[in-house]
Amino acid sequence: MALRGAPSERSPADLLEFGVVNLDKPPGPSAHQVAAWVRDLAGIDRAAHAGTLDPKVTGCLPLLLGDATRLAQVFDDSVKEYVAVLELHGPAPADLESTAAEFEGPVYQKPPRKSAVVRRLRVREIHDLDVLEIHDRQALLRVRCESGTYIRKLCHDLGLALGTGAHMGDLRRTATVPFDDTDLATLHDFADALAWAEEGDEDPLREVVEPAERALVALPRVTIAQSAAREVAHGAPVYAPGVVAADDADQGSPVACYTPDEAAVCLGRLVGDPEAESGTVVELERVLV
Repeated sequence: MALRGAPSERSPADLLEFGVVNLDKPPGPSAHQVAAWVRDLAGIDRAAHAGTLDPKVTGCLPLLLGDATRLAQVFDDSVKEYVAVLELHGPAPADLESTAAEFEGPVYQKPPRKSAVVRRLRVREIHDLDVLEIHDRQALLRVRCESGTYIRKLCHDLGLALGTGAHMGDLRRTATVPFDDTDLATLHDFADALAWAEEGDEDPLREVVEPAERALVALPRVTIAQSAAREVAHGAPVYAPGVVAADDADQGSPVACYTPDEAAVCLGRLVGDPEAESGTVVELERVLV
């Protein structure tokens, strides 16, 4: 197995084999279909989305390309942010904002019948629920929540609490941490960037496809020597002598390991003291090289 070079020095082909696109999903296709289109456009073997969006929902859909699909687990616990239209079934009550605020914190939800997961009651955390605007029988909501929260169910439950009844109208995802809607690329942007790259202009592709390391910025970092990285590439854990530097992290925490030139090597869990002279420091979960 070969180690990757520094992210800033990778060729367009390297980016397509270990990159991420912060895609603005259009309404209509499923997230799975969008990932398949990107895979076929790029001529690569694999592409995966970081968090399902229903066909009608638009917005932030990070797409992992090539070997970067091994990073999908990073998004299992990522915070999501949405802007939703709450369609009230009666005039907007005066206590709409205060009632919405009561939904901040843990809430019970059961996945809908069409969900791909088991339909059992579970708890999801609503970090923020803000009413941005109210017009007639519509309210614009901003929701910042735990991954796996059903916004449609949240809107339904909010309508019951208000006494008017309500359902979700339009929905747009504005963030899948660490990605947000400040630098989204469309499918057309991606297709055009690929065409320009074939003509010798790499800049548009580098604007649309980022090194996959961008997806790991929220994880504590462990920097390991090149010699240790070569051992990790063959399945060895990270031993203390190979650790060059490490962020502060609790034992058992997920971490990302890098070479000194910033190239990601693996995902794992911190199981030992990075400053020790011997012993295992990181147990492997995903090798990225």
